[in-house]
Amino acid sequence: MPSSMVAASPAYRRGQLAAGVAASLAALGVIWIGVRVSGTLLDPLVTAIAPNALLNASAKAFVIVNFIALHVLFLIWWERKFAGWMQARLGPMHVGWKGLGQTLADAVKLLIKEDIVPTKADRALFFVGPFIVFVPTVMTFMVLPFSSTWLGLDYPLAMLFVIAISTNAAVGILAAGFGANNKYSLLGGARAVAQVLSYEIPMVLVVLTVVMLTGTMSLAQAGAEQTGLWNIVRYPILIPAFLIFLISGLAELNRTPFDLPEADSELVSGFNTEYSGMRFAFFFLAEFANNFFTAGFAVILFFGAWHGPILPEPVWFTLKTLVVVTLLMWIRWTVPRLRVDQMMGFCWKLLVPAALVVFCIAAWFSVS
Repeated sequence: MPSSMVAASPAYRRGQLAAGVAASLAALGVIWIGVRVSGTLLDPLVTAIAPNALLNASAKAFVIVNFIALHVLFLIWWERKFAGWMQARLGPMHVGWKGLGQTLADAVKLLIKEDIVPTKADRALFFVGPFIVFVPTVMTFMVLPFSSTWLGLDYPLAMLFVIAISTNAAVGILAAGFGANNKYSLLGGARAVAQVLSYEIPMVLVVLTVVMLTGTMSLAQAGAEQTGLWNIVRYPILIPAFLIFLISGLAELNRTPFDLPEADSELVSGFNTEYSGMRFAFFFLAEFANNFFTAGFAVILFFGAWHGPILPEPVWFTLKTLVVVTLLMWIRWTVPRLRVDQMMGFCWKLLVPAALVVFCIAAWFSVS
């Protein structure tokens, strides 16, 4: 039977759905085990290294970097399966059960792939670009609370820190595009700067709206105050605010319909055209890790953070975040790419005014 007919069959689609549910439950099970283990085996270790600032920071950074690497493997597999389910086609199938090992095989391939540098590239910019994109991702995860206790750093100005540090990714993309000495890459880098800086404005206005209503810039405190009621339920004005945040987040992530910096059909992969091996993997890793972070940021701001019945706090936070990540994937595989002029016009003519209106209404509500 042709693969297209197999993918369209009800049995195959049920199998795809079952595979996704099974893998998601397995991931949640691992987190549950981690919660139990952290409460018994790791507490003495945490108590021992807590007084030493250097060891404490190094241990947290080690955990976060490994979490980023491992959860990205799952997200890439999940997106491929989800896209296959939506478009009635096969996803990864051959490496591991239902293709579960395919992403790991891809990672190994990138590790052993030759690192090619164009002869006429600006080597300094070409080398530093992927790191400028990836390092801010690790830093933002340091302030993302998975629960009331699972937190790298309880920074009182965490929301401001996230906005400030995440913008630097555009600098890395521009450095990569310019340093490659490739016109398509340069166009992708220039698009990234225009796009990220433009859509940062409505996102900042939405975050300020939440700050004004909750009275805090701390992600941990914003999550802790949603014990009884989610922010989006407590403050109905946050419903349009979330929609603005979602659209701005898609643009910040360079994902369809805002994937103009990459735009495979126009720019032959855009800013990362000349990259191979692990340098290319850093871009890929940052994109999917930022997917999770943006969804987690939305969960903290709008959807009750880690609060929920029965299940442990980190499981609830992860489950909510995966729902938002899946929503981002749904949009990516449904909506066609915008033109550059449409993307910029949509931001400045519609999204920024809408964010200002939401901010003003929230200000009136908080004062009255």
